[in-house]
Amino acid sequence: MFDLDLWREIFQSINKNRTRSLLSGFTVAFAILLFTILFGIANGLQNTFSEAFVDEASNSIFINSGRTTKAHKGLQAGRRIQFKNEDFDYVKKEFGDKVEFITARIYKNVVASYKNEQNSYPLRAVHPEHQYIEKTLMQSGRYINNNDLENRTKIVVIGRLVEEDLFVKEKALGKYINLSGIPYKVVGVFHDDGGDNEERMIFMPVTTAQRIYGNNDYINQINLTYNPDMDYDQALSFSTLLTKKLKNRFSVAKSDQRAIRIRNMAQGTKAISQMSFGLTVIILVIGFGTLIAGIVGISNIMIFIVKERTKEIGIRKALGASPKSIVSIILIESILITTIAGYVGLLIGVGVLELAEPSLKDFFIKDPGVSNSLVIGATATLIIAGAIAGYLPAKKASKIKPIIALRND
Repeated sequence: MFDLDLWREIFQSINKNRTRSLLSGFTVAFAILLFTILFGIANGLQNTFSEAFVDEASNSIFINSGRTTKAHKGLQAGRRIQFKNEDFDYVKKEFGDKVEFITARIYKNVVASYKNEQNSYPLRAVHPEHQYIEKTLMQSGRYINNNDLENRTKIVVIGRLVEEDLFVKEKALGKYINLSGIPYKVVGVFHDDGGDNEERMIFMPVTTAQRIYGNNDYINQINLTYNPDMDYDQALSFSTLLTKKLKNRFSVAKSDQRAIRIRNMAQGTKAISQMSFGLTVIILVIGFGTLIAGIVGISNIMIFIVKERTKEIGIRKALGASPKSIVSIILIESILITTIAGYVGLLIGVGVLELAEPSLKDFFIKDPGVSNSLVIGATATLIIAGAIAGYLPAKKASKIKPIIALRND
C-alpha cells in the first residue's frame, strides 16, 4: 500500500541533505554517462565496419588481370593477361564445390538517352548471379537471367537514379533506352545500399556486351563468392589455390604479383572481426571499470550516510520506529537517488553522442548509440550495489540500542 508519510519523509530527508544527495547522484550519473559514451562510440565503430560490406557479399573474391612483370617459361615480361569466357568456365568447373555464386564483368562507359534526357553512366556486363554477389535489390521488374545470356538479348537493368535522371515523371520498366546509339529494353530497376554511385549503374548480359562491343569473348574480371560454410582460414587457402592454378594456366611466375591479382574479402573480414573483438574487450574493460568505480563510490557514500544518520536512527527507535521501517527509508532513498541520477546520466550521454555525431564521422564512427537495455542494466547494477551497501550498515545500525545510538559521535 502506498505510504504517503513515508515518501514525504524521504523527500524531506533529500531536501535537508542536498549536498549529500547531489554527491550520491553525481557519482551514479557520471558512471552511467561514461558508460553510455564508451559503448556508443564502440557501436559507432562497428557500424562503420559493417557498412564497409553493405554493398558486397562479405565472402566475395575478385579476380583481376594485368601485365606480367617477370619473364617465365620463355615468355617475356610485360605480357598482357586477358581473361576469356573459357577462363570463367574453367574457374566455375574446377572449383565448383567451393564456389557459391560466380559472374564475369565487362566494364564500359556509355551515353544513355531517353527522349530529351541524356547522361553518361558506367555499364557493367554481368552474369545473373552477379545480383547476389553485389547485393542488388530489385525495385521493379527483374534481373538478367540465363535466357538473356543464351539469346544475347538487348536488355538492361538500370539503377534507381538512372530512372530518375532520364525518365523524370515516367516509369522506366518496359521502355527502350538508347545506349550510344543502340536501343535496349529496360526489364528492371534496382536500388543498392552502396549509395548513389551504385544506383547510377546500368547492367546488361555479358554475352550481349561481348557481341556488340568488339564481337569477342573477352572479359575484364571474374567475381565469385566462396562457400559460406568455409571459415576464414579455409577461405584464404582457397584464394591461394585459385591464384596458383590461374598462374599455372597463364604461365605466370609465382612471384609475379601484378599479372593476376586476387582480392579476398575474407582478409578484410578477418581483420575487421579481430579489430572489433579487441575493441569490444577494451570497451568492456573500461566500461565495467567505470561501473565498478561507480559502485565503489555509491557504496562508500551509503556507508557514510548511514553512519551520519546513526543519531537520527536512535531517535526514531526511541520514538517507536521498527528496524524494518528504518532500513526501508534508507534503502528507498538510495534507490530513488540512484534511479534518477542514472536516467540523467543516460540522457546526457545520449545527448553528447548526438551532438558529437557529425564530428565523429571524421573519425570513422557512424551512428554512435547504445541500447537502452544495456544502460538500464548498468543502472540496475548500481541501484542493487547501492541498496546492498546501504542495507548492511542500516541493518546493523537499526539493531543498536537507542541510548547507544544517541551517544554516537
